[in-house]
Amino acid sequence: MEFKLDGVHKVGISELSPVVDQLVKRSNRLGADPKVTNYAGGNTSAKGEILDPLTNEMASLTFVKGSGGDLGTLTENGLAILYTNKIHALKKVYPGVDREDEMVALFDYCLYGKGGAAPSIDTSMHGLVDYPHVDHLHPDSIIAFATSKEGERLTKECFGDEILWVDWRRPGFQLGLDIAEIAASNPQAKGCILGGHGLTTWATTSDECEKRSLDAIAKAEQFIKSKGATAPFGELVSKFSPLTELERHKRAAKLAPVLRGIASCDARMVGHFNDSAVVLEFISHSKLQHLAALGTSCPDHFLRTKISPLVLDTDPKAPIEEVIARVEELHAEYRNTYSEYYKRYATPDSPAMRGCDPAIILVPGIGMFSYGKDKQTARVAGEFYVNAINVMLGAESISTYQPISEAEKFKIEYWELEEAKLRRMPAPKKLQGQIAIITGAASGIGKAIALRYAAEGACVVIADRDFEGAKATAAEIGNSDKAIAVAVDVTDEAAVAATVDAAALAFGGVDIVVNNAGLSLSKSLVETTVQDWDLQHNVMAKGSFLFSREAAKALILQKMGGNIIYISSKNSVFAGPNNVAYGATKADQAHQVRLLAAELGEHKIRVNGINPDGVVRGSGIFSSGWGANRAAVYGVEEEKLGEFYAKRSILKMEVVPEHIAAAAFALVSGDLPLTTGLHIPVDGGVAAAFLR
Repeated sequence: MEFKLDGVHKVGISELSPVVDQLVKRSNRLGADPKVTNYAGGNTSAKGEILDPLTNEMASLTFVKGSGGDLGTLTENGLAILYTNKIHALKKVYPGVDREDEMVALFDYCLYGKGGAAPSIDTSMHGLVDYPHVDHLHPDSIIAFATSKEGERLTKECFGDEILWVDWRRPGFQLGLDIAEIAASNPQAKGCILGGHGLTTWATTSDECEKRSLDAIAKAEQFIKSKGATAPFGELVSKFSPLTELERHKRAAKLAPVLRGIASCDARMVGHFNDSAVVLEFISHSKLQHLAALGTSCPDHFLRTKISPLVLDTDPKAPIEEVIARVEELHAEYRNTYSEYYKRYATPDSPAMRGCDPAIILVPGIGMFSYGKDKQTARVAGEFYVNAINVMLGAESISTYQPISEAEKFKIEYWELEEAKLRRMPAPKKLQGQIAIITGAASGIGKAIALRYAAEGACVVIADRDFEGAKATAAEIGNSDKAIAVAVDVTDEAAVAATVDAAALAFGGVDIVVNNAGLSLSKSLVETTVQDWDLQHNVMAKGSFLFSREAAKALILQKMGGNIIYISSKNSVFAGPNNVAYGATKADQAHQVRLLAAELGEHKIRVNGINPDGVVRGSGIFSSGWGANRAAVYGVEEEKLGEFYAKRSILKMEVVPEHIAAAAFALVSGDLPLTTGLHIPVDGGVAAAFLR
């Protein structure tokens, strides 16, 4: 963020006020530690004086983390910048608690220049507290005090007069006034615990403010450790003892598609699996049902996790059919309970209900499944529920867990200000929420499809025998929230099943399979060996069959439809010399498309194919010897083979991997929902390969 001060020179905000650099570094340190605050939770601020270009006089500005930002990754561009005196001036027009949401719009009149990021609801607290530096954080240990039945007494016992208690109040202008009054009236105080919510500290220097925050967190942790009960979650329920890690992961992979379907009835979700020690401890003890039903408390928690999870109660080793029947019963109950919760508290002005499906599903003996619109959102929802588990652990250790009331939770969950945040979010990409497995995706056509799908919002599994190449493609796409690499031999039945399981564990299931892995040997009929024939049929015909079969099992369990795409070839319908094994196996793939389209349609699974031709550039097949052989057959130089193929086509244009990727995207983008059993030629126009 830059401002023009003299008509020529632009100066960054950090140059205008050194406190900004201190604030950003402090925020990053605090946000990097999950014990201190959760992802995108909490906010920090600093006040500093600058020469105001409007008046040429010194003015105090409040720099505060903007709405929706994350402390751990905060930069100066993520700060809202307001005149401190104008924030105080809002006290004159404050209409009272019943209308305090109106105050957020008035922050726009307090902005300095363009104002930076959008101010959050907590801006008033930071501006009104008469200290240069303020931290507001959501540490698990502090929220354990904030959600304890005896929270006020325990805060006094632990902190004396250094950290004071403030009863629960929804974030807003009044809470800012209350905390400002506490800070002004109690000069010995270093901060306060907000009932049901978190920690706020203040100081005259950035270092001291950070120290006060960290000291309070450490003191709370030590208090819980020294005075806590020995079995805060109750007794171990032997029936729900955790399975071994291998058994948990195998079981989770089989359950994941079922549970994803449950969580996606109202909107398509991506999943995340967590079987960490803290999760397994919580879900294997006797207080699980009671505590889970009480729900989370900190606003940041239940905005991501819904107010409570769905808890499965079947034996961890129960037959999958029994588990499916039970989870469907529990899901119906959950939807009804959530719907009644909405009806109980909704007013004519409340935003519409956002769906009744759970965001968190707890499976004793196995782990936790969390869901969101994309992988990052699903993962963060799980992280927030781990925060909630830690809070329950602490609160039950020193007292009784008592979150804010259901009515107050509803006011937060369906707060118009939160709804406004949702409206400001960019429109979802075409493939958001979709999970794709692409075979042979380390290079060539497969890589181009993977890159295109990822660019359109899909989570991608790069499946290839070349594991190093697969990892490189995945890394090019992004982190594990976007893509993972799996080493697989598509002719190996167990390896294929394991790849589908890997997708289920990483992302919750599968929506799209692209059977792209292939190779080719150019030999005449008399030169073609049985080994040549078997190799090509095993990789392409058998490999495609195996992936389609294993993926179909998951797709049917999900009940969300899906897409299977075969990258076949012009040669599936075109007869050319020295090509008997390759052409025959491509014809096999082409007929699999028709057969599976007819069989899987009742499950809303569409099966289509793409027939490329002459994709030389970037092709693993052509670079491995096929190109040299085909060039020899056609009597052209190998480096001019792409040119040759282009010249023989109707459009006289070379086909490249990105053209195949475009067709693969068209088939899954939602624009062809009634198309199945189709083969799309992407060959520049080859009359002899026209489909009849």
